[in-house]
Amino acid sequence: WVHGCGRDIGLLTLFVKHTSASLAIQENADPEVRTDLAAFFHRLVPPSDHPAMSYLTHTYEGPDDMPAHIKAALLPVSLSIPISDGRLAL
Repeated sequence: WVHGCGRDIGLLTLFVKHTSASLAIQENADPEVRTDLAAFFHRLVPPSDHPAMSYLTHTYEGPDDMPAHIKAALLPVSLSIPISDGRLAL
């Protein structure tokens, strides 16, 4: 996609407007990284029907909704990725 824009250098900005979503770039070489991150965030912010989350009041949209809002507050909602030689510099 970046190559088709005809830019050799620049900065790609990604922004997600959804209030319970966020963005993160991690390595993709080892699937255990993704598994471990998911497990970490599940332990950090379990579903709202978990006993540790009984203090939550926003629960009517399901057990994953308020935890998603909390995670979105902890993680970035925008990313800036440099473009170098017409490619994302990741």
